[in-house]
Amino acid sequence: MAESKGALLAKSVQKHAGRAKEKFLQNLGKVDRTADEIFDEHLQNFTRQQNAANRLQKEFNNYIRCIRAVQTASKTLMDSLNEIYESNWVGHDLLYVQAQNIEMLWQDFSHKLGDQVLIPLNTYQSQFPEMRKKIDKRGRKLVDFDSQRHNYQSLQNNPKKRDEIKVAKAKESLEEAKRTYEVLNSELHDELPALYDSRVLFLVTNLQTLFAAEQVFHAETAKVYSELEAIVDKLASDCQRGSYTLKKSSPKSPKSPTGNNNMIKSLPSSPARPADDSPTPPTTPTSTSPASINATITEHKPNLSLETKPSIEDSPVLSPPAQVNGNDKPPSPGSPNNNKKVEELYDIPVGATTDNLPPGVLYRVKATYKYTREDVDELSFDVGEIIRVVEYDDPEEQEEGWLMGVKENSNEKGMFPANFTRPL
Repeated sequence: MAESKGALLAKSVQKHAGRAKEKFLQNLGKVDRTADEIFDEHLQNFTRQQNAANRLQKEFNNYIRCIRAVQTASKTLMDSLNEIYESNWVGHDLLYVQAQNIEMLWQDFSHKLGDQVLIPLNTYQSQFPEMRKKIDKRGRKLVDFDSQRHNYQSLQNNPKKRDEIKVAKAKESLEEAKRTYEVLNSELHDELPALYDSRVLFLVTNLQTLFAAEQVFHAETAKVYSELEAIVDKLASDCQRGSYTLKKSSPKSPKSPTGNNNMIKSLPSSPARPADDSPTPPTTPTSTSPASINATITEHKPNLSLETKPSIEDSPVLSPPAQVNGNDKPPSPGSPNNNKKVEELYDIPVGATTDNLPPGVLYRVKATYKYTREDVDELSFDVGEIIRVVEYDDPEEQEEGWLMGVKENSNEKGMFPANFTRPL
């Protein structure tokens, strides 16, 4: 057995050495080589076809990876939407159903690309390595054939040292090498053109499957996203109608122009108003709890208690407009005939005129302190700006110590603390 392995190894080394020598001589032009222009053309076509198949397989594998990554991202996104979409919002259950539909469409699309496109592509591409091995083998057998042919010609063309036994043996080896080469060569002459021609049908079938899967997926997902869009549109409509607006559960705390809530309790009942309309700007206003406010308020403070409203004689400043039933709004002030009705429904401060005012305006006030709003529904103003006091759009939104007004210079509308102004 050891001798057999040794003989095989020696024979293999001899073959490699003989082929290397033959190629070397052919490259130097010392000996000729068998030419086959038709096979060379088949080989060029095969090389281009293999390169195209390798590139297509590489790019499609990358495409599949991206599709699966987007599939995962889509599921994560829809899971997040389901979590943040509140249960009392319109279409909550339908949103979950459509999210499941999207996930199933992604799964089906991914499976189709893998099973119907990628697997056939891998099968198609797997032909090329095997065919390449056969081509390489045919090249080695061609070198062996040329080597045996040159050896036979050398022995036959040397009459002085002609050895018939060697010639006969060389001829036998040449015929064996020729048969081996011609079998492989003949097979490749048939297989290479057939493989090259198959590229068209394969590409058509593969791309048809790919494009059909894409078309179905996008068409179906478009329907689902149309349903999702309708759900969100309905949510927007409900939001505009105020279906999900959070009603204020507690009133705003009146602002103190002094910026010190603890001083409210110790202020005199009727402090003197500053000599002019532009007092020194107060410190930044801070909110105060209604429970901490006593019955005694400064001149620039409204009466914050609806139950113990002081009389006109007791205090020069009156409480803000009282809450009014939304179904029983007063007629437009400004007409002398309506003044009595307005005064019955709203607390009009002393000194405030209700004559010759635009429709809907209760009275006018002038800012005695600068105020910067702290919420989106509030009104900012500077000292000296004129504000028209109007009714609340929703009577339920009225809050103690706060008025609803419109600035004359800009028509901005919002709530503001009454004690930062004085009536005109």
